[in-house]
Amino acid sequence: MPPLRTALLQSSGRPGSVAGNLKVLDEAAARAGDAGAGLLVCPEMFLTGYALGDQVPRLAEPADGPGAAAVAEIAVRHGLAVLYGYPERDSDPDSGDGPGDGPGRDRERIYNAAQLIGPDGTRFANYRKTHLFGGFEREWFTPGERPVVQAELAGLRIGIMICYDVEFPENVRSHALAGTDLLLVPTAQMHPFQFVPESVVPVRAFENQMYVAYVNRTGQEGEFEFVGLSCLAGPDGAARARAGRSEELVFGEVDGELLSASRAANPYLRDRRPGLYTSLVRAGHS
Repeated sequence: MPPLRTALLQSSGRPGSVAGNLKVLDEAAARAGDAGAGLLVCPEMFLTGYALGDQVPRLAEPADGPGAAAVAEIAVRHGLAVLYGYPERDSDPDSGDGPGDGPGRDRERIYNAAQLIGPDGTRFANYRKTHLFGGFEREWFTPGERPVVQAELAGLRIGIMICYDVEFPENVRSHALAGTDLLLVPTAQMHPFQFVPESVVPVRAFENQMYVAYVNRTGQEGEFEFVGLSCLAGPDGAARARAGRSEELVFGEVDGELLSASRAANPYLRDRRPGLYTSLVRAGHS
């Protein structure tokens, strides 16, 4: 099985302009496809921009909305899978995620979501951020309740998280135990938390024996200063690809053979003693 060439689009796009962000995505997908990539990963809330304030309800859309259709056309045109972030509107009371406590949540929920579209335009997986960060997110979004969402691509099991989610070790370990090979983490990581892409993400990849594609926004957006530093970390803890602080498209290889060899050599998952960890799920310790 050949390695999956993966493109990381470090960009804040055109905040507030879905059409502008789709244009940026189309141009990046063309470059990625020409470079032989089979997967393009975009940052958190890439479809709309992150610092939206009270524009969130206006720009939110269903998982199968016009944004998804436009991304599917881009994926098919350039022959690669695309993972993008967006605000998801869901008014279905039986969707399986609990109500939030922000304005209007009893009628309609909005999630900070990420969706993986396949190279044939199929919607492979949709994930809702489970750990919301800061006042802005808690005001406008409802937290998701499914920690492990996966799809199959190019012989690999792909998992999805969003930004703050990856900073919880239990979250990533859940993916490791579910067999995730490549964890996609669209993010909006801001100053002064640059140690997360620099240090935390490579450690997560090593301790869980997986690849982690962590793809950030960059530059100033409203009150936020995004730090870039997107990376593809391997199971050996090394950054196989690393962006700087500016807008950039970087490439890395997700090698299934290297992953298998690394898992055979690293005993972390085999040496676990789950019986010692029960306090992690007891009341008062969750």
